Amino acid sequence: MAYTSTPPHSAPVGAQYCVCRVELSVCCQNLLDRDVASKSDPFCVLFLEVNGKWSEIDRTETTVNNLNPVFAKKFTLNYHFEEVQKLRFAMFDQDKLSTRLSEHDFLGELSCTLGTIVSSKKITRPLVLGNGKPAGKGGITIVAQELSDNRVITLGMAGRKLDKKDFFGKSDPFLEFYKQGDDAKWMLVHRTEVIKYTLDPVWKPFTLPFQSLCNGDIEKPIKVMCYDHDNDGGHDFIGEFQTSVIKMCEARDSTAVEFECINPKKQKRKKNYKNSGIILIRSCKITRDYSFLDYILGGCQLMFTVGIDFTASNGNPREPSSLHYISPMGTNEYLSALWSVGQIIQDYDSDKLFPALGFGAQLPPDWKVSHEFAMNFNPTSPFCSGVEGIIEAYSACLPHLRFYGPTNFSPIINHVARFAAQATQQESASQYFVLLIITDGVISDMDETRHAIVQAAKLPMAIIIIGVGNADFSAMEFLDGDNRVLRSYTGEEASRDIVQFVPFRDFRNAPKETLAKAVLAELPQQVVDYFKNQNLPPIKCEAV
Repeated sequence: MAYTSTPPHSAPVGAQYCVCRVELSVCCQNLLDRDVASKSDPFCVLFLEVNGKWSEIDRTETTVNNLNPVFAKKFTLNYHFEEVQKLRFAMFDQDKLSTRLSEHDFLGELSCTLGTIVSSKKITRPLVLGNGKPAGKGGITIVAQELSDNRVITLGMAGRKLDKKDFFGKSDPFLEFYKQGDDAKWMLVHRTEVIKYTLDPVWKPFTLPFQSLCNGDIEKPIKVMCYDHDNDGGHDFIGEFQTSVIKMCEARDSTAVEFECINPKKQKRKKNYKNSGIILIRSCKITRDYSFLDYILGGCQLMFTVGIDFTASNGNPREPSSLHYISPMGTNEYLSALWSVGQIIQDYDSDKLFPALGFGAQLPPDWKVSHEFAMNFNPTSPFCSGVEGIIEAYSACLPHLRFYGPTNFSPIINHVARFAAQATQQESASQYFVLLIITDGVISDMDETRHAIVQAAKLPMAIIIIGVGNADFSAMEFLDGDNRVLRSYTGEEASRDIVQFVPFRDFRNAPKETLAKAVLAELPQQVVDYFKNQNLPPIKCEAV
């Protein structure tokens, strides 16, 4: 996209980038009993197969003394339609406080693909042991739900005058939240922490996906149950009530919403029974938790600019020893780095017109050194069409340059920052600027570069540096360090980390996509963090 300060049209995004978030709920039946004096204390561990190896993704909470657990903790995954995502759900009986799985008894497992779960929405399968034999009569049920709604709800809860359940002390209350499933059965959604020794608990505020709590329906019934926690897992029931999001949202402007906590058995048994205490919703706030995909699908463009190092330390491009020498195969490290990153970035810019700049060379006809020149030698329009256009401009300009120096980064960083500053005038997340610098050597204007980065950190901008050749890149790694370390000569501190550096030599023998993943790994979170901090929603978004 050519530089502009007006919101561009939304670009179509390929299916490979349209990642869906999927929430998996897990419960088990008839687990093996590994404890002698009591029942098993199960927890579930989710593994994902990555490059032929199982990698742990997450764990549920432990349910005490329970062979039929319903876990409150949900597993949330990115679902890629074009990939086979192999999952393994492994059940363990917690015996120690250790996080090492080898310290706990194995209760059985299920291996399947995420696609299988998503396509069925709900599966129930028998658990098997490591030898493939059945884990007794143990079974596992997994329910999938797409988290297409990016709203989240944050609740602040408290209790007042709850029933005393402990003989020698007060209760240890906690809450459980349930929603109604499609089969009208109640499904556990969330469990609060336990507050010890009190009848007037105040629980920590917690945040849940809106879809998870009520399937996006503000009038959908929600049941809240209050228990007194017992260490043996036999929690004493205090009471319950039903509500909905629309009722809970009445808790605003320091005005709490109160619900009587009712124990139906007590209510039937005692004529003068009023309640088993009061549950208060002290605060209820609904917000949107925008993701990188929300901003991209909302119309945000990644404005890609390339800066190429043409200093003398690269060597004569006509000689094979030069880093700019183009081999008979048509490649060198500059081209490989450019292609690896550019082919991904370009899909997020609708017209694919990218400024391609060079620095550190003498230009015809007067042979003055320039640290900010258009590789197509058209300063009024330095744009190239796609990555192929950048490669063509790069190859065409090589014979017409005299490599010189020094290696100054700040002019190109400031060049892109000027246009990023224009984008801050917009009231929505329309543009984010990505500068790719490919260089072979040590930065000559370090103080000026630090200052430029500090200023750029205030803008919608990221800087990616790829070091080619075998030089000492410790200065680059310094720029990619802690923000408190990165200070300009004015002593000002960078507000956020916007620099990502990788040495190309670490990826010479790796698949091409490996470099791109390493270089672009931090970019999505940088984009999200910047726009969230600026309170800028995607261009196209619905009201909460």
